[in-house]
Amino acid sequence: MTHLSNHVQLIGHLGADPEFITFDNGNHLCKIDVAINEYYKDKSGEKQTNTYWHRVVSWGKTAELMSQILKKGSKVAVTGKIVKRDYEDKNGQTRYVTEVQANQFLNLTPRAKAEAV
Repeated sequence: MTHLSNHVQLIGHLGADPEFITFDNGNHLCKIDVAINEYYKDKSGEKQTNTYWHRVVSWGKTAELMSQILKKGSKVAVTGKIVKRDYEDKNGQTRYVTEVQANQFLNLTPRAKAEAV
């Protein structure tokens, strides 16, 4: 059961087209931002929506396929794990990032809608 200790499943919509990067060593990276909507009724019974954004990254063949299949507005299911990392920005400040590292995805956008988007 150790592989379930860091497991994430998300279903949402892309807020922008995928960002695809090929590195000098030939490795590929794809970055997408996925919006997850949560619906509830407030005290007066009115429907409310909270939207949460998640940065999702993928590597290698998964990255290639994500960049080819998905586009802004696509509905996608993603499985992967949460990864934390830090880096130094242009001003020398340390920045901390939490993202989902995807190992699988599924395009849930119906074909007719996918072609129209």
